[in-house]
Amino acid sequence: MSLKSFGAKIFAKNIRRKIDTWASKPEATQKKVFQELIEKAKDTKFGRDHGFKNIRSHTQFVERVPVRDYEELRFYVDKMVAGETDVLWPGKPLYYAKTSGTTSGAKYIPLTKDSMPSHINAARNAILCYIAETGNARFVDGKMIFLQGSPEMEEMNGVKMGRLSGIVAHYVPSYLQKNRMPSWETNCIEDWETKVDAIVQETRNENMSVISGIPSWVQMYFERLQQKSGMKIGELFPNFDLFIYGGVNYEPYRKKFENLIGRKVDSIELYPASEGFFAFQDKQTEKGMLLQLDSGMFYEFIKADEFGEENSKRLTIGQVETGVNYVMLVSSNAGLWAYNIGDTIQFTSTKPYRVIVSGRIKHFISAFGEHVIAKEVEEAIQQATSATNARISEFTVAPQITTVNAELPYHEWFIEFEKEPDDLKKFGALLDKSLREQNSYYFDLIEGKILQPLKISKVPVNGFQEYMKSIGKLGGQNKLPRLSNDRKIAEVLEKIIKA
Repeated sequence: MSLKSFGAKIFAKNIRRKIDTWASKPEATQKKVFQELIEKAKDTKFGRDHGFKNIRSHTQFVERVPVRDYEELRFYVDKMVAGETDVLWPGKPLYYAKTSGTTSGAKYIPLTKDSMPSHINAARNAILCYIAETGNARFVDGKMIFLQGSPEMEEMNGVKMGRLSGIVAHYVPSYLQKNRMPSWETNCIEDWETKVDAIVQETRNENMSVISGIPSWVQMYFERLQQKSGMKIGELFPNFDLFIYGGVNYEPYRKKFENLIGRKVDSIELYPASEGFFAFQDKQTEKGMLLQLDSGMFYEFIKADEFGEENSKRLTIGQVETGVNYVMLVSSNAGLWAYNIGDTIQFTSTKPYRVIVSGRIKHFISAFGEHVIAKEVEEAIQQATSATNARISEFTVAPQITTVNAELPYHEWFIEFEKEPDDLKKFGALLDKSLREQNSYYFDLIEGKILQPLKISKVPVNGFQEYMKSIGKLGGQNKLPRLSNDRKIAEVLEKIIKA
């Protein structure tokens, strides 16, 4: 055992103890965070506008601070971007995480001196919890790759801005710098396909032990490695022990990855976003990710089926239940207040509080009142692939309302198979059965002959990459929506299928 791995084990046990301390006192931990946030921001423009000096309870906070998304908070953000200080949080932000909004153009999410450590520590703690649980620390001696956006940044009115993953790249601890890949020059390549080829060239002969990134883009990296070497990833990198991912559910990709790798490897799921690093998988044996209650973020939750209603109740951590779909709001030391991040989550445990991301509040299918969510289609695809030994590369779902010959409408599944099922009809029937079992509204619509069972449209190899490239979102932190309530994605995929 190396000195580095021995030290990592000791450090991991200490961090695990600290995490267990605050996780065992969830309501007290969140109350303390809430009070600290209100106190520190009371003299900011936002704090003055919303009477923070008179807020003593969550009830008073709800009365004074409405739920907002980015557009509704933009009045304040624009003032910060213009150079004003003490707007949402004392002083100026350290950075802006620049993201592309679908309806509002570029978004500038503030990262502050107080909030930045939570992004760094959460990623570190996820690995340390894994070491504490499994005792496996040998991977710290190998090379580690983090597929991420370019670390190059712009500057606006004295504040640097860039992609979140690129900003975080500046904070890699010194003890990992020698292990980290790819090189800075390669990481700065903007074109994703060129970047992946350069990463393959740099890493194919290295002792890779940890690989991290969004599954769809890691898959592309693995496929290029296999094409170049003619070897399974597990043969090429015999010490590859740990896959770290975030952004999307790994389960639909798991069989494909195990085939590419040639064996199973442990994995850690993360829940990072520009607005905060919300959760990470702290146990290999438990479902869900540990919600970060002690990281300068105060959470509220609204039941998803009540969201948007005038009297929808904003719940705190002690009021939530497992298995319920919630819209998650965050108030943070980055200066976000009752901010709707757009995600829906479900709690898998309340001792401690662990969550899964069930979808996006805007990403669902409810063309007929079925309100199918991402978690349900991902569960369906997982069950169908497991039962048929099929492997998929990517998929998305859309409603088909405009049919011909008086045919009933249906859900259309666009699937790119890496290995097709022997019987596509059986595969489709398994998908449909799983959705009926999970979603009573969908079941009733099928039984009532309002909808017909789903249909599958096969997307050619690399078809989804072609789609993402066509909209300028190939690579980086860009993710394909699992489902849509319209046919904007479907219409492009139809052209790709016919080409």
